[in-house]
Amino acid sequence: MKSMMFKGVTLFFMLILPMLVNAQDKYSTKAAAVTVEGTSTMHDWEMKAANGDCTIGITTNDAGQITDVVSMNFTISSKALKSGKDGMDKNAYKALKADKNANITASLKSATVSTKDNVTYTVNAKVNLTVAGKTLEVPMVVYLKPNKAGAINVTTEKKIGMKDFGMDPPSFMLGAVKTGNEVTIKFNFNANKMNEVN
Repeated sequence: MKSMMFKGVTLFFMLILPMLVNAQDKYSTKAAAVTVEGTSTMHDWEMKAANGDCTIGITTNDAGQITDVVSMNFTISSKALKSGKDGMDKNAYKALKADKNANITASLKSATVSTKDNVTYTVNAKVNLTVAGKTLEVPMVVYLKPNKAGAINVTTEKKIGMKDFGMDPPSFMLGAVKTGNEVTIKFNFNANKMNEVN
């Protein structure tokens, strides 16, 4: 009987100790900066937005070091992306099928965190990325850097093929100018602890 009780107590502490040692915090922003860069037969181009909505769940140890990223959800309106040229924006929204698929979204599937200096953390993640209504699992390397204000800076970039997401690369000037299939999506923003959101 005592042996069973001992085993039960041991199991309890094995389950509860990680939760005591590691704390989970959620960080959020509604001002995530996004840049999409691409090429064309005439010149390179880019589109920018600064109103992405992102929430990240992070686990830290008793020293405040990041040990895991347990969740991430990101959303931005396709039509929030702007190039500064109405014609280009219109063709880009058509390629993004923005009228039927209003948002570009990403959600975390899995993540592994590492650091060499406990200042910048490298997150090797698998993310379900939805563009133009199609969802694909993509690998991403994300960098997290806590700052003295209590926020976390998040940066990453990922090259994707538009055709992989069922998109037709936009063309301009009656097809005389054609964009390349590959684009680079960049994220750079600060996320604050929940209830301290930007």
